[in-house]
Amino acid sequence: MTKGLSLFEKRRRRNRTALKARSGGRPRLSVHRSGKHIYAQVIDDEAGRTVASASTLEKGARDTSGANVAAATEVGKRVAEAAKAAGVTQVVFDRGGFLFHGRVKALAEAAREAGLEF
Repeated sequence: MTKGLSLFEKRRRRNRTALKARSGGRPRLSVHRSGKHIYAQVIDDEAGRTVASASTLEKGARDTSGANVAAATEVGKRVAEAAKAAGVTQVVFDRGGFLFHGRVKALAEAAREAGLEF
């Protein structure tokens, strides 16, 4: 029996607490990475709603594997385009306990190149 939180949960809470302290009211770009897919959402915490989202489960991305850097890059571009269409240009990046490496890093760089500032 384990007591307390896992290291992943501790990292996730520590990261999210620090983000909320320095966000300045900006929405956050939250990333979730699973073994087969990657998901990204732009969340407005003040209003409590999702502004934009993208994942490898959407119709345009289902034909390729969602577990590689190329798919993460495509999701980053799509979430940035959806956020800009919703009027959001500045966000804070919430890696959600995942290390900033590989697919998470590729998604972040693609979102920056597509016009999101963070």
